[in-house]
Amino acid sequence: MDLPSGTLGQLRVTPSIRLAQWLAVLVPGGLLAGALGSQHLGGLAPCEMCFWQRYPHWAALALAGMSFLLPRQARGLTLVAALLVAVSGSIGVFHAGVEAGWWEGLTTCATSASGASGDALLKSILATPLIRCDQVQWSLLGLSMAGWNALISLGSAGAIAWLTLKR
Repeated sequence: MDLPSGTLGQLRVTPSIRLAQWLAVLVPGGLLAGALGSQHLGGLAPCEMCFWQRYPHWAALALAGMSFLLPRQARGLTLVAALLVAVSGSIGVFHAGVEAGWWEGLTTCATSASGASGDALLKSILATPLIRCDQVQWSLLGLSMAGWNALISLGSAGAIAWLTLKR
C-alpha cells in the first residue's frame, strides 16, 4: 500500500519531485564540471574558497543521486540536496564579496605545493604560485566564477526546494 502523496516518505515520486531530483543532479554536476574544467583544461588554479564551494556540491550530487534509488526518501534527500546547493551559493556570495572588496576574506592562501623531501618541498613551494581569494581570475559580464556560482546555485536551490515541496 502506498503512502499518501505529500508525505516525506512517499513511494510514488511525483513529476515535480522528479524534476527537482534532476535539477539537484544537473546543477551541482554542471557547476562542478565547469569548475574542474576551468582548473584542469583552462589552467585556473582554485583558491581555498573555491574549494569550499565545491564540497557542498559534491554532497548534493551524492544525495540527489541517492534520491533516485530510494523513492521513499526522495523528497527528503532532494530537499537536503537543495540546502547543500544553497550553502555553496552562500559561500559563493561571500567569496564574490571578498573579490569585490566588500569585506575581508581569509588571511591565508592556498597552494598546491608538494614534495617528498624537505628540499623538494621547499623548491615546490617557491615554484608554486600563490592563489589569492581576493583576486578574480576570470569573469563574464562582470561576474566572477564565485558570483556565477552564487547566482546559479541560489536560484536553483530555490527552484529545487519549490518543486520538492509543491503539492
